[in-house]
Amino acid sequence: MDIDVAVVGSGHNGLVCAAYLARRGYRVEVFERRDTIGGAVCTEEMFGGYQLDVGGSAHFMIHHTPIVSDLDLGKYGLEYIPMDPFMAAPFEDGSVIEFFRDLDRTCESIAAVSPADADAYRRFVEYWRPFNEAVFEAFLKAPTPGAFAKSFFGRRVTARDASKKELARDLLKSYGRIVSERFQDDRLRAALAWWGAQSGPPPIDAASAEFVGWHSVIHTHGPARPRGGSGMLTKALARCIEDHGGAVHANSEVRRILVERERAAGVELVSGERVSARRVVSNAHIWVTFRDLLAEWTPPELRARVDQVQVGNGFGMVLRCAAESLPRYLCPDTPAQRALNGLQLLCPSTQYLNDAYADYLRGLPAQDPALIAMTFSAIDDSLAPPNKHTLFLWGQYYPYNLRNGTHWDEIAEREADKMLAVLDRFAPGASKAITNRYIQSPEEIRRKHNMPSANVMHAEMLIDQMFMFRPLPELSRYSTPLPGLFLANAAMHPGGGIYGAPGYNCSREVSRSFRGPLGIGRRP
Repeated sequence: MDIDVAVVGSGHNGLVCAAYLARRGYRVEVFERRDTIGGAVCTEEMFGGYQLDVGGSAHFMIHHTPIVSDLDLGKYGLEYIPMDPFMAAPFEDGSVIEFFRDLDRTCESIAAVSPADADAYRRFVEYWRPFNEAVFEAFLKAPTPGAFAKSFFGRRVTARDASKKELARDLLKSYGRIVSERFQDDRLRAALAWWGAQSGPPPIDAASAEFVGWHSVIHTHGPARPRGGSGMLTKALARCIEDHGGAVHANSEVRRILVERERAAGVELVSGERVSARRVVSNAHIWVTFRDLLAEWTPPELRARVDQVQVGNGFGMVLRCAAESLPRYLCPDTPAQRALNGLQLLCPSTQYLNDAYADYLRGLPAQDPALIAMTFSAIDDSLAPPNKHTLFLWGQYYPYNLRNGTHWDEIAEREADKMLAVLDRFAPGASKAITNRYIQSPEEIRRKHNMPSANVMHAEMLIDQMFMFRPLPELSRYSTPLPGLFLANAAMHPGGGIYGAPGYNCSREVSRSFRGPLGIGRRP
């Protein structure tokens, strides 16, 4: 046997799983098809000295896990820069709502726009926070009834003035309805609804309230940004693996997962090299795993079930820009630079967001997309040459499969221009400062990251594909019907985003398997 664990793909969940296993003494190797490691958490140099992310950029969720401290990632070059305010919503009338880690400062900002909503926002945070603390506790465990019972019923999960019946009813609502019921000013409603939309489901989906409810815990564990780019996280994870005797191989695409005696037995690379392993962890997309890498093994019944996983039709595209200067928003009563510290939510109204989604349902790119602008060079001067900047624009809604047979390569430039036109509405003249741009259309996202339908969450974050149903009940515990094969990707509980929880949870299941019927004991 060559190694203990072979990991297919170097996305952050695969690397987190590998790092924990390497620290526990297992011989681990990671195999990545691209020439750079990191999967969709990767930073590349472009345009002569600009460090541009080519996947996820916003590091919110990982700060609700012990991963960074457990793995001592600071030792391997990972340094987080706090973002405060972590979000700001500037509007065309010159007003702005800023979301600080400090709840009082956030409420003061909201009060400048709508005094009644400042009190409502504080009640919203106090109402949702206890429940979401239990949710995040449950997210760091395999999704079993027992684990959920311990997280939710072993502690008080509702605020003092909220009954459990009220909370249960709210959880069945859409997040669009939640913000409409709780707040009066449509600017605050739009900011929160647009933030809730980042996981994929639209504001009208039933039982989606948690996509805005979890916002309540951001004030407890504020987001931060890796110095040097989003990919510094995955670089640090790779160094951790190597420091504990493992290896991470770029330019090493896996052709298939080997099966011997009806169990996973290693991997075969495109080069023809075979690596035997006692366990295999697939960080690849669930469709890629069972349709491609295990095409010769996957039973018809399992293939049919995997085909039924709702991967969706994409939903976003990204514009990565080099710029001479950063946007200046129309907010004369607020320091203009401060809004650039975090994410900038560019969505003027809830109707605007609903209209964009309506275009998506018609199979068309949003005529007026809602945007998130990211200006990380405002807090990290290592990202661009002196006196230059980076600007990222994430937009929704963009279907991967377009109406009438149109192909994304034909319209990507046009849609990028539309995104810049929206930016100019909020920050007049901002587009004139852009010198270069890299367009990540849904098709480019699919090609670069091998993500079917360009869904960055791998599988839709629908209520019937969450918790013990993600992505299918029989796969939800990170193990599979093929003994020795485990899954650590965004299609697994608790879902997508720069989180690491699927990899964290998967590592424990792999470790447990070595102590079970298939194992021969833990290595020293």
